[in-house]
This record gives sequence, structure tokens and C-alpha cells, in this order.
Amino acid sequence: MSEVQPDPRGAPAPAVSARGLRKVYGDVVALARLELDVWPGEFFTLLGPSGSGKTTTLRLIAGFERPDAGGVALDGVDVTSRPPYQRDVNTVFQDYALFPHMTIAENVAYGLMVNGVGRRARAARAAEALRLVQLAELGARKPIQLSGGQRQRVALARALVNRPRVLLLDEPLGALDLKLRQDMQLELKRIQRELSEDVTFVYVTHDQDEALTMSDRIAVFSTGRIEQVGTPREIYERPANEFVAGFVGTSNVVARDGRRCTVRPEKIRLLPPDAAAPDGELSELGVVREVVYLGATTRYVVALDNGETLVAMRQNDESEDGAASEERGRRVRLAWRAQHMTAVDGFAAADAQREHEEVPQ
Repeated sequence: MSEVQPDPRGAPAPAVSARGLRKVYGDVVALARLELDVWPGEFFTLLGPSGSGKTTTLRLIAGFERPDAGGVALDGVDVTSRPPYQRDVNTVFQDYALFPHMTIAENVAYGLMVNGVGRRARAARAAEALRLVQLAELGARKPIQLSGGQRQRVALARALVNRPRVLLLDEPLGALDLKLRQDMQLELKRIQRELSEDVTFVYVTHDQDEALTMSDRIAVFSTGRIEQVGTPREIYERPANEFVAGFVGTSNVVARDGRRCTVRPEKIRLLPPDAAAPDGELSELGVVREVVYLGATTRYVVALDNGETLVAMRQNDESEDGAASEERGRRVRLAWRAQHMTAVDGFAAADAQREHEEVPQ
């Protein structure tokens, strides 16, 4: 089944390598010949909508499921046929799954106890793990005495205490409220930086902001395939196709000179209709159809005279008290620089290949 082969050139091995991974559930192709490398010390995020294959990929890496074809290697060692307990990985789920009758320190040390680590050694390692997640003073409490964010930190400490080479995180912040989730994103990134020499983070989420905030690199998934792999800036500024442009943030698609291109709303400026666009900039006339106040920014939906609809974003950095009703119906000129446009080849690459994918009988 495995298709993972050692690198004959002796190059450093990826922390996680997937080669030709395929997984089918009935008539659904969850993964179609996935190819992926995650390098040691990375914070690597699998990003995509529900049903795109990101969690299936995580489960195959963890060993919770077996692929129908292809293989998985960890640090250059093929582990495709190994059960989860023989892989140097740990997984953090959205559900904290803490033992309510145990203290926080006992919860964190539980895996060490199962592995036969002595009482004194596991107490020291549990204390160190709690220090890492900034809960050193709460080891004697029970889970019910902690907040949701604190319980998620305990689950993280429990996974890290075994010192895995790869830490898998399956939407661990999904149950938290927005402010707490944002705080935990920064906390996770801090922990990852502190452990980057020893632990590789592989994170699953459908939240674009979360992926952009924490990741060193991102793989954008769609219908069982990876559409693009790159840094957050590459994914956002240079999307590979319309799916990536539309899924990661808001993007406009415009047709120019026979090509379809994307331009982000914050790159588009609103000018008076009689204003001339600066040299080298593209411009179009239109009418403001909708205005959405978002606090730090205001979003403008503009119907262009050529029939297209574009979204522009303006930073609320000046004192402007004009009501939205006064903005709607106003004629404007939209202007943007040509270098802020990115050509795309159509919709997702997966769409072009889907008809060639056959489900085994």
C-alpha cells in the first residue's frame, strides 16, 4: 500500500510526508492522490471548508484510519501500516476530554502514567507542561473550576507532555468565543515558537483568519485536493485560482484583456466620479449599492457601469459621521493598481480534474 520511499540523496526528511494518499468512503472521494510535505518545526495549517479532506488527512497522519492508496512517513520513516500508538504524534481535539475526577496535574500526567513513567518524573514533566501553557499555579484544581480557554490549554499540555515529534490539532479552538479564540491563537503561536526545535505543529481549521494569524505555511483544501500551498502572504496576495481567492478572505474577480484576475477590496480606492485615476492605475465608474460598517473598516458594494460588481474597503481612520443611507446611490470611481491584480486560471484545480476521478467499485 505504501508509496513512501527514502530520499537517496540524503536530504533532510520532512517531519510529515504524504505521497499519493487516497481515501474513499462509499461514493465519496475524501482524498484524491494527496501529495504533501511538512518541514520540521513548522506551524503548518490544513485549511478548507467542511468536507474538503483536511480532517481525513489529519486522521491518516495520526493512524486513526488507513489510506486506500499511498503512504505516510514521519521524519523519513514509513508509518503507513503502524497503529497510532506506534507513531510519534499526539492529537488535540476540539473536545477537551478531560477526566473530571482528576486534578489538572493528574490529567496532564495521565499519558505518562499509562506509559510507565515513574511518579516523580511524571510530576516534574507535568509541571513543566503546565508552565509552558501558563497554568503552573492551577495543577491542584479540577477541570470544572477552569474556563473553556484554560481547559483547552490543559488538553494542549496533556498532548505535549509526551514530547511528540508532531502535534496534530483538529480545530481545537472551535468551541471558544471570538475573543478567547483570538487570545488562544497568539498563545498557540507562542508555544509553537518555544518548541519549534522539537515539535512540528499540523493544524486543521476552516477559519481563514485563524490560519493567516498562526501559520508558517498553509495548504488550502477543496474536494479532496490541495489547491495551493504557501505562506499566509502568498496565499492571500497571490491566490492560485478563484477558489483560493474566494475562500481566503474577500476577493473581486474582474475580466480584463481576456483574462480573469482577482483584486482584494482593500486595494481598491473610492474616488469622486469626476476624479482622474492616477497614472498607471485602472479605474471604473459605478454606483454604491450597499454600505456595511465593520468598526475598523467600511465595506462598499459597487455596481459598475460595465455590469460587474466590486467590493471596496475603506479604513475608518478619519472622523466621518455620514450615514450609510447617504452613501447608497452615490456615483463613484473605483481605482486600483495593475500590480494588485492576480491572474487566475478559473475555478479550483479540483474542478478540472474531478471528472477524471474514478471511485473504485
